[in-house]
Amino acid sequence: MYDLTIKVENLRNSKGVVQFALYNKDGSIPDEDYKNYYRLEKAKIVNGKSEIAFKNLPKGKYAVNILHDENKNGKIDKGLLLPKEGIGFSNYQTIGLINRLNFSKASFELNADRIIDVTVIYM
Repeated sequence: MYDLTIKVENLRNSKGVVQFALYNKDGSIPDEDYKNYYRLEKAKIVNGKSEIAFKNLPKGKYAVNILHDENKNGKIDKGLLLPKEGIGFSNYQTIGLINRLNFSKASFELNADRIIDVTVIYM
């Protein structure tokens, strides 16, 4: 069993919480309504940073979805089309029409304790 620590930095403010959703199945993301996750945790924000550790994970393929949930409602708030709150995914620096989200691109192998940094994107 392994531990996975996920860190985010450069959040635009320290309002709300950061929601960390962990996925382990192909096709499970995108998951706008947070129904397909394997594990979900929330963490406080301190000085524009947050981190969480998922403990005792079996070896396998995982992907991470992060939401800077400024109003703590557990969902992605949207303007006309785009999210109003920050979102991020493992292995993604940007998200857009060309760089569409999918599990195979966002996933990584977990076969030892690991620390990953995820970039939070504000549209």
